[in-house]
Amino acid sequence: MNDQIVQPTIRLLYQLKELLESLTDEQYCRKVAVLSNASIGQHTRHIIEFFQELEKGYETGIVNYDARTRNYTIETQRKFAIGELVAIAASVAKENRSLKLVADFSSEDNNFYEVPTNYQRELVYNLEHTIHHMAILRIGVNVMTAIELPENFGVAISTLKYRSVCAQ
Repeated sequence: MNDQIVQPTIRLLYQLKELLESLTDEQYCRKVAVLSNASIGQHTRHIIEFFQELEKGYETGIVNYDARTRNYTIETQRKFAIGELVAIAASVAKENRSLKLVADFSSEDNNFYEVPTNYQRELVYNLEHTIHHMAILRIGVNVMTAIELPENFGVAISTLKYRSVCAQ
């Protein structure tokens, strides 16, 4: 287990949890024009399902984010999504192990491509992927609510460090 990856991941998941706790059920499900008519719930489902797919892959040795289950309960039931975030945060601290990442980049047929990877690398990917979606969520939240998000919500750690250096 690598706390340098695990702890920032857990903090990020709890930051997203705090946002969801601040929203109403209606805000969570509302389609937002500037998000290409997606909802906060849809982006949250996307984040959660990537972590769930990594969990499955840890058990099977094969991670395939394209094959994830689209669980619409996550995108429509805010409290259910909060529970899933808590469960993920409780499960990310694992020993590193080798995995295969399976992906299909072809638009015509199923041309699966396998890439050797490992749990820590995929956890880093999920951390960065979550930050990216939280930046998108910030836009949606700012458009439809008066919620004050933390300054670092949806901002990459490297960007925060760069800003800190520039401010000095």
